[in-house]
Amino acid sequence: MPHAVGEPIDRVDGRLKVTGQATYTADWKIPDVTHAVLITSTIAKGRIASIDTAAAARVGGVLAVLTYKDRIKLAKDPMKVDPSSPADRALALLQDDRVHYGNQPIGVAVAETLEAAMEAAGRVVVRYEEQKPAISFESGLANSWVPEKAGGAQDPGQSKRGDPQQALDLAPVRMREIYSTPFHTHSPMEPHATIAVWDGPDKVTLYDASQGIFGDRKRVAELLGLEPENVRVVSLFLGGGFGSKGPTWSHAVLCAMAARQVNRPVKLVVRRPQMFGPVGCRSETRQTIAAGAAKDGTLSALTNETLSHTSTIDVFTETATLPTRMLYSVPNNTTVQRLVRSDIGTPSYTRAPGEAPGTFALEVAMDELAYKLGIDPLELRLKNYAERDENKNLPWSGKSLRACYQQGSKRFGWTKRTPEPRSMRNRNTLIGWGMATSVYPARRMAAAALARFNADGTVLVEAGSQDLGGGTYTIMTQIAADALGVPVSRVTFRLGDTRYPETPVSGGSQTAATTGSAVYLAAMALREKLAALEGVSADKLTVDNHVQELVRRSGQPYIEGQASTKPGAEAEEYSGFSFGAQFAEVHVDADLGQVHVARMTGVFGAGKILNAKTARSQFIGGMVWGISMALHEVTAYDPRLVRVVNNNLAEYHVPTNADVGDIDVSWLEEEDLHVSPIGAKGIGEIGITGSAAAIANAIYHATGKRVRDLPITPDKLI
Repeated sequence: MPHAVGEPIDRVDGRLKVTGQATYTADWKIPDVTHAVLITSTIAKGRIASIDTAAAARVGGVLAVLTYKDRIKLAKDPMKVDPSSPADRALALLQDDRVHYGNQPIGVAVAETLEAAMEAAGRVVVRYEEQKPAISFESGLANSWVPEKAGGAQDPGQSKRGDPQQALDLAPVRMREIYSTPFHTHSPMEPHATIAVWDGPDKVTLYDASQGIFGDRKRVAELLGLEPENVRVVSLFLGGGFGSKGPTWSHAVLCAMAARQVNRPVKLVVRRPQMFGPVGCRSETRQTIAAGAAKDGTLSALTNETLSHTSTIDVFTETATLPTRMLYSVPNNTTVQRLVRSDIGTPSYTRAPGEAPGTFALEVAMDELAYKLGIDPLELRLKNYAERDENKNLPWSGKSLRACYQQGSKRFGWTKRTPEPRSMRNRNTLIGWGMATSVYPARRMAAAALARFNADGTVLVEAGSQDLGGGTYTIMTQIAADALGVPVSRVTFRLGDTRYPETPVSGGSQTAATTGSAVYLAAMALREKLAALEGVSADKLTVDNHVQELVRRSGQPYIEGQASTKPGAEAEEYSGFSFGAQFAEVHVDADLGQVHVARMTGVFGAGKILNAKTARSQFIGGMVWGISMALHEVTAYDPRLVRVVNNNLAEYHVPTNADVGDIDVSWLEEEDLHVSPIGAKGIGEIGITGSAAAIANAIYHATGKRVRDLPITPDKLI
């Protein structure tokens, strides 16, 4: 029986997607469904002095226009969150007249048709008592603070080893620069959406565009005063999430509240401009990095102090300092995360949260240091290669970064680079080559799964995970097929329903290692049962027609295996990360400053690769996001009003096909059994880390102009 794991098997859900049969949240055909539209604030700070819904209520087909005046009672204050649940957010659920950020939900119009609901929402007249909002770091710096715990992994808000200041003072070569990244807003093709269907007064089903259906269930249950088992959440397909669909946001709960009020199913799809504010963003960061080194390039000190925004109602930290703590060997190191409160919607997880902006600043700083020392940027990184995690004082669970550097350099042709800036050109086109390191944590959490061998010889596997589009359906099918020794065609994998065994949020690049391990162990448990039925040891079992006949004779419709798994002592004994090396070539118009990324090479060491085809797509997707981060993407706020001025896909720029050159992706054979029983680490986010820095470094090499503020637009190069 050929092995399925690792092979470039086509997506098992591919035909459903290309034929339009995949059921995304807004596609569910629910009888008697009504439509809801959010009404959002047009100021960023203040209170609602009056809100008039009379004209809205007169629109034909309108069932309700809900505001804080309806005083819909909740079981818990939605502005209070459990610190032990880092994915929970403070929510605006029509409980008072306060406005905390622009685009905050302040009402919901419900009607028989979407058109009527939109018209009603537009007829609501709101008068505000406005206060002056603030969004700059300077305005909140005096009241900034260092969080004790930061990010989803609850890392410490600061770290220190050695005496960095003394080492910097004594270093023969030193540098100190400030690097900034702007606000980013998630822009998946599928906007957030929810359909709420009540079954009596105490049971509700939510069809929700969610990356974390069990967290969704918990949050909705506690706010609406329901037992968790009476809240069912379904999320079969997602048209992208990138972190934004991990937490439960206001619109999902408001949809359930509206459905209970009108006693009908309600569908609420967040409109594209409403994606800017109520459903998270990546915070702007300002990173001050200092480095000291000997003349041969040996680092003696490295520091990073990062400022990022949180909202006035909640706390979220863009943990950009984390790569500085562990990526290089340096005896004197300190990092500090400082938070500034601003009048914005609470920032949240965005693909590679922390590591994406953190690797940009660190890897550009390393490039600057290399030029200051007169050392090749790749040589400088190898000179300071970390053989263990010096931040945690632990050995790596597995690390192939040195080989990534070597293979990436060879594939890209790095040795042909002439080091001087502006030394490579073709007529009026300046050519630049740059490189950077990629890094992202390898995480695993508790998860469960079940596997059934049916009397007809087919296999059903269930785990309540989510597929954001990266191929979860496919790799879980491959894992189960190999564990049982059956063809992929005989396995059906189901996910996206809280009726299935519980798994965590699909985020942090942990689904393959987490849910994949649970699926593997459930399939192996089933294998043990089938072997006992056959009367052989599990390692000798061949799942053939004879086994199928034994199951049929047992009188049972199926034989089932179940398993649950969670990290053990290895999480405290090893430091788990994926690593990679990225190289970029840019072409810059010498007169106009226009930049084109001609080609990129990425080589990664990220544990066992479960599907060569979907993995390649994941790596490429991350690297394309790096192009977006480096050259295009910025959420532009009017600093006076603190309102987003480019809240649409025409002006919120992301790369198109014409912006993406050749991308060469490869990976090393690596199996990390310290991270997970299946040797996988996760690859959803590693591709974006380091990619923006590689491009920025290539632009410096091409032009001789060092741009430390993203995005790098032509006006910064002319």
